[in-house]
Amino acid sequence: MRDLKNNLTSGKNIKNIQSRKGKSFGYQVLGFGAGGGASPFIVATGGTITESGNDKIHTFTGPGTFTVCSAGNAGGSNTVSYTVVAGGAGGAFYNGGGGGAGGFREGRTPQCSTSWAVSPLNAPAGLPVSAQGYPITVGGGGSQGSNPSNAGDSGSNSIFSTITSAGGGGGATGNPPNRVGSNGGSGGGGGSGNAAGGAGGTGNTPPVSPAQGFPGGLATGSTCANALIGGGGGGATVVGTCGNFPCGGPGNGNGGAGATNSINATPTARAGGGGGGKQGNPGSAGSGGTGGGGAGGKNSAVGSAGSTNTGGGGGGGSDSGNGGNGGSGIVIIRYRFQ
Repeated sequence: MRDLKNNLTSGKNIKNIQSRKGKSFGYQVLGFGAGGGASPFIVATGGTITESGNDKIHTFTGPGTFTVCSAGNAGGSNTVSYTVVAGGAGGAFYNGGGGGAGGFREGRTPQCSTSWAVSPLNAPAGLPVSAQGYPITVGGGGSQGSNPSNAGDSGSNSIFSTITSAGGGGGATGNPPNRVGSNGGSGGGGGSGNAAGGAGGTGNTPPVSPAQGFPGGLATGSTCANALIGGGGGGATVVGTCGNFPCGGPGNGNGGAGATNSINATPTARAGGGGGGKQGNPGSAGSGGTGGGGAGGKNSAVGSAGSTNTGGGGGGGSDSGNGGNGGSGIVIIRYRFQ
């Protein structure tokens, strides 16, 4: 026993045992480092998070922060797809023009694991991100025009990083002196009065490429009985329809159509313009554009509100009905996470 003890505690053997432990510990550190480095994919928080395949989708229906904890790399993901829709505008009182839709802007990165359908607007590339917080602004809808002198209010901007979508332009009232729709992401429809009508507001204001929206429709006044209808608000992909029709003919003044994409894994239309309001028969008031636009009111009826979180414009009011409120906007961000 004495010899065995001496052998185990000899200086030579102690050195050998310590050397083996050192090597073993060194391998453990190396292995941990190889598996514990920065993720090659974006890691982020904020908004309501869902998944589609290997992609994460962050949806903001109100203000918040998109916080990037790890920026990823080109071998995994380091850019994001986005859809940024501003608040739609309110429709106006008194044969009022429909509210213009909120500006619609999108971008798509090829790093997403599954292709999602973009709108007809030829989406540019997505945005690179870094490890930081990105404040998100979701624009509110503009208020309705509530008396003969009140045009609809314009919507508010939505913002993500360097992307700002402009609020829709308010619909114009048919009551003088100003029957011209307001400018915005999409323009508001003109207002219609006896023997006089106003032009629609200009869309894509301020200008970006691809365009974030289109102009509102012209409202043509008429001395013919029962021939007053406001112009439709512009939509993300189509100009608002003019509120002009032959005496005794059907009404139009329809809101311009919005844009449809599937960034949230479901084809969804957003940013439709509001329909123009109408006085008299026959015919109907302007319909809302696909993508949340509200219908115009007819014969004392109020205009319908734009749908929430679509950026849809509110419908114009009739001869004694209020316009509809614009719909709030939305911000959606998508990227590959595994």
